[in-house]
Amino acid sequence: MSFIDDIKAKAKKDKKTIVLPEYMDSRTYEAAVKIAKEEIANIVIIGTPEQIAANKGDHDLTGITVIDPSTDPNRQKYIDKFVELRAKKGMTPEKAEEQMMSDYMYYACLMCKCGDADGAVSGACHSTGNTIRPALQLLKTKPGISSVSGFFVMDVPGFENGGYGENGKFVFADCAVNVDFDSQKLAEIAILSAQSFEAFIGAEAKVAMLSYSTKGSAKHDDVTKVADAVKIVKETHPEIKIDGELQFDAAVEASVASLKAPGSEVAGQANTIVFPSLEAGNIGYKLVQRLAKAGAYGPVLQGLSMPVNDLSRGCYADDIVAVVAMTAVQAQMA
Repeated sequence: MSFIDDIKAKAKKDKKTIVLPEYMDSRTYEAAVKIAKEEIANIVIIGTPEQIAANKGDHDLTGITVIDPSTDPNRQKYIDKFVELRAKKGMTPEKAEEQMMSDYMYYACLMCKCGDADGAVSGACHSTGNTIRPALQLLKTKPGISSVSGFFVMDVPGFENGGYGENGKFVFADCAVNVDFDSQKLAEIAILSAQSFEAFIGAEAKVAMLSYSTKGSAKHDDVTKVADAVKIVKETHPEIKIDGELQFDAAVEASVASLKAPGSEVAGQANTIVFPSLEAGNIGYKLVQRLAKAGAYGPVLQGLSMPVNDLSRGCYADDIVAVVAMTAVQAQMA
């Protein structure tokens, strides 16, 4: 069974309600129909009858919930919740209603906050910022977490029966969100990524904190930052297997690990890869995706109190299906 087939199977066991706020994109409808047919999740599309009719094409929306925000009986509840959550920022009922009606991602997040949905997926025609901003404002981060990060599940072919990672499967982070990393933020990303790996892959995470140095082979503040992040994780979450700083070859190749990091319980067998910068992470996952022809599932956001996930604006309907399945699995973890 492929990775995404396994995720779909997990999602089906405890169906969650996932909101798709991008009524204006035909891929939303194509994906929603596939999700309903496969019974992966209960899908909600937000849009007025006119908006839906103008964009759904020939897609049959039987089994899919369509919510008209102009007539939704829960609308006032969402306005009140919006004002409650953002009162200190000067939010008024009038402003809340205008924001909800002009940007349905806010409506989707309020559905989640009020318990009427379990997660949301957006980004097919909106930027990452426009997807994350409403989630941060309304759903917030998990207790003790200062920021959101993004990971990809990488499924590298050729190692299904052993080899690199967990039979070729890795979590790569952060590849999508944070620009500036300090040791504390790197430690947070490592902790969340370990939890995400175990939730999605079902095996023990072995976290490698990457650098251009292995165990002090180079001296620089950038190297120290990574090494300090490892110390933070070991102090706060001693149950997590983590090591660093490690170069990538030392992290995944046993023969190199025996020379560069002998005795490490992670080096040579890492399956959860934390990059030292967004630049490195984004380049790294795309290199593996293209050159190794690996599946790259994500970006999946971690650190929010409820699951909200982003899409590439170049995504296909099947990509939306995959991210919805992953969002549903995250919701099962909540």
